[in-house]
Amino acid sequence: MAKASTYSDDDTTAFKERATERVEDMAERATDQLRSMADRASGTASRMAEQGREAGERVQDVAGNFKGAVDKSVREQPMATLALVALAGFVLGTMWKR
Repeated sequence: MAKASTYSDDDTTAFKERATERVEDMAERATDQLRSMADRASGTASRMAEQGREAGERVQDVAGNFKGAVDKSVREQPMATLALVALAGFVLGTMWKR
């Protein structure tokens, strides 16, 4: 003897429709979250790129100032400049070995 189902076809159809709506709602929410995350990541990447450009410009400014100072030092005190370069080379060489 087969047991009679307590659910009608209408109940089953309604259940399937509700389940489908919930799955679609969850998919829509997930898509919205992913879009939001992508937008934030894009904004962060843009800010980082801008900060990198600004840092690069500052490094170029410092390098230009350093070059000017070295040129002036070489013209005015060549032996002292040579001694400083030799000392810097020694320190860097010592650090490199470690």
